[in-house]
Amino acid sequence: MKKRLLTALVGVSIAVGWMFTAYTPAYAIIMAAVAGICVYEMLKVFGVKNIPFFALCELAGAGVVIYADYRSKFTLPMFPVLTGLVLLSLIFMVLDHKRLRFEQVVCGLFSALMIPAALSCVVLFRDVYVEWPALFSKNDGIFFIIFAFFCSWMTDGFALFAGKALGKHKLAPAISPNKTVEGAIGGVLGNALVCALLWYVFKTKFNLSAHINIVWVVVSALALSVISMFGDLAASTIKRHSGVKDFGNILPGHGGAMDRFDSSVFVFAALYAEIVVTAMIIGG
Repeated sequence: MKKRLLTALVGVSIAVGWMFTAYTPAYAIIMAAVAGICVYEMLKVFGVKNIPFFALCELAGAGVVIYADYRSKFTLPMFPVLTGLVLLSLIFMVLDHKRLRFEQVVCGLFSALMIPAALSCVVLFRDVYVEWPALFSKNDGIFFIIFAFFCSWMTDGFALFAGKALGKHKLAPAISPNKTVEGAIGGVLGNALVCALLWYVFKTKFNLSAHINIVWVVVSALALSVISMFGDLAASTIKRHSGVKDFGNILPGHGGAMDRFDSSVFVFAALYAEIVVTAMIIGG
């Protein structure tokens, strides 16, 4: 537990420093590096050993995040690009059919495209004031970034402590034996409380837009906490199917980068979808 808390403290310090790069190229580059590490860990878990395919997935993963940062400057023909990635991957499979199986190609492409696409939402959150200038400000974008991380990481933290203190009923014993119903409830409620405090700070100190009200924040926090836990359970299922305890060991006490961001990919994508729907409704 001590090692886990120390790693979390260091991680939070790095995350705070990263936030100060929000309007510089380093912001997306750092997240692209995180995405690359997550893709690497997933490919290792799936047993991918073909180096050209491995490199293709790594480049695609990092490229998705960088593209999110520069999408306003140039547009890629997505269908031809995705088709090219699939065809090239299948060529690698044919050339190395003894080591690269079709299911590895499918899992590898999923990891290289979907996970970085979800992580790239941190860029999209930042740029809401560009996408919808009449609805959102720069401060709104920063709020969305912090809110997204809170809904994944705070849920996990509160669930851990509530589960240790009160946990009696197993949540999903066949998938993750240590998770409890009491822990899940504590994670959801604890996160909602912290997110309400976050909203109050931004509302009083940073002129948060009026349509981002306390009801929207609390309801969103509750829903995203549940989504976060499903993301965590989905990752646990993948690890159980693959016969591994953690995706990696880069973070002492936490495992790999993917172990830390497994629930985040669900939360980031869901929150951005909610922002888009909210903008459509408010914008008429």
